[in-house]
Amino acid sequence: MLIKTILFKNNLIKKIKSKNILKTKKKFWELKKDYKEKRIALLTSFEKNYKLSYSKKLVKVLRKKKNIILVGMGGSILGAKALYSFLKRKINKKFFFLDNLSEKNILELNLKKFIKPAYIFISKSGNTIETVTNMNLIIQNKKNNTKIFITEKTSNAITEIANKLKAEIIEHKNFIGGRYSVMSEAGMLPAELMNLNVKKFKNLNYLINNKNFVNRLISDASCLYDLSKQNILNSIVLNYDPDMSDLGYWYQQLIAESLGKKGKGFIPMVSIMPKDHHSLLQLYLDGPKNNFFTIFASRHQKKYRLSNYLIPKSIKYIAKKNLETILCAQRKAMEKALIKNRIPFRIFYFLKKREQELGTIFTFFVLETILLSRLMKLNPFDQPAVENIKQDTKKILLKS
Repeated sequence: MLIKTILFKNNLIKKIKSKNILKTKKKFWELKKDYKEKRIALLTSFEKNYKLSYSKKLVKVLRKKKNIILVGMGGSILGAKALYSFLKRKINKKFFFLDNLSEKNILELNLKKFIKPAYIFISKSGNTIETVTNMNLIIQNKKNNTKIFITEKTSNAITEIANKLKAEIIEHKNFIGGRYSVMSEAGMLPAELMNLNVKKFKNLNYLINNKNFVNRLISDASCLYDLSKQNILNSIVLNYDPDMSDLGYWYQQLIAESLGKKGKGFIPMVSIMPKDHHSLLQLYLDGPKNNFFTIFASRHQKKYRLSNYLIPKSIKYIAKKNLETILCAQRKAMEKALIKNRIPFRIFYFLKKREQELGTIFTFFVLETILLSRLMKLNPFDQPAVENIKQDTKKILLKS
């Protein structure tokens, strides 16, 4: 159990090496000390008393909008998407996310008959060419709609455009990288517009001192570090709940950009289950033994139940079963197969889906990533290879 409403099972390795546990514990206490002494500035955004840089007046105005369009790339938008998907049953407002360069998405957005929507453009650096491109394409003929920009307080393309449009600029703190920004303005302003309770997401002060949470964190990080030493590097999320797909993609970016350096790191993938039982399961169970799995699942409402109608005797065993029972059986069969084939896995099973559960899992994965970076002797906050691609893209465009 991670907390009372998130059940957790670690079946990553049979026996954790004692030297790895001791090393991980040492790194955790160093991390905790650095956090307490404010040497990991981004973690302040995970605290309840973190001061967000937008006003309550702005939130009040934007909450009146029935449609919100968020435009960004990577970490600038993945956190908000995860929030919206995970908690959508509590949200009665429509959000549209534009997070790639796609004619189809632009056409779809332009065809929608929104009545005075609000547009929120997010780019930490303020120079993300995909965000600027999408912005240009969707607001050319929408002069009277509300536009909000979240970016650093520097001279950049986004601030220049915002100033030209006389639009409001919300500061994106320069010490919070995009993939760590879910608890900052990039994630919490959308959360407020979804009428969610921002304070309930933020429990870092409690969790980092919670014995059960900390023990799980240390054992998990120790196991993952051990797997990396064994070259078991494919980290595959098996998602049995559609509401958690975007959480999986948020996690994918977090570990890919934070740990993929100097020939180290994990290769993260998100697999949608049980659909992928019929496309990838054979490979997962009988292919190369270089994978480990993270299973996302939750307790569903027992709402949809099958009748006897059109169910032949050959599969009579599904008659009168509800959808939750069938999904649960498929997941348990998968767990059994992983154990039988000695394939490492872990499970996060959500008994409830509220702000506090999602905030806990965000916190867990961020701390786990930073802890792993210290074990692997990596800087989890930069992305040098990505910056090189950005520069080369700029050079090619200048020549074209």
